[in-house]
Amino acid sequence: MAKLVFSVLMIVLWWMLHVLQVDEEIAMGTVHEAKRAVDRAAHASAQQLDRDKLEMGVLSIDASLAEEATLYYLQANLSLDDGMNPVQGSFLRDAVEIRLFEVINDDSEFPFVYRNDLYDYEVTLFRPGVVLIIHVKYPRLFGVLGPVEWDLKGTAELVY
Repeated sequence: MAKLVFSVLMIVLWWMLHVLQVDEEIAMGTVHEAKRAVDRAAHASAQQLDRDKLEMGVLSIDASLAEEATLYYLQANLSLDDGMNPVQGSFLRDAVEIRLFEVINDDSEFPFVYRNDLYDYEVTLFRPGVVLIIHVKYPRLFGVLGPVEWDLKGTAELVY
């Protein structure tokens, strides 16, 4: 009888460890997909030239176009609706928050060191660029892991 109880307990323990490993693997896949989406959105927004300044020979980012591009790319790559909530088929379950969106433009002196102590983020920009930080929650499958959330950071410079 003792061996039977021990065997059942070991099977339960083995399954719990297996479920934990599967949940961790899916969490890593989620963070990598979301990070790629942040990088794509930052890159797309950094390419939104201010045409009026460009006519005068000044390379600058149009902040309103950059924000539109950021929203569009995040929604497309993370399967989100206009309210930044996941649509059916998305790998996320909770809304994505844009915690920081900042355009570093031609009015700054380059190289520009951007620092944000709140998010422990520092980056050096050599030309106009965009800094983007979003907050993503991992939709746990089995509830074995505690809540997992990330502040994903991305930066891109104007390419010319």
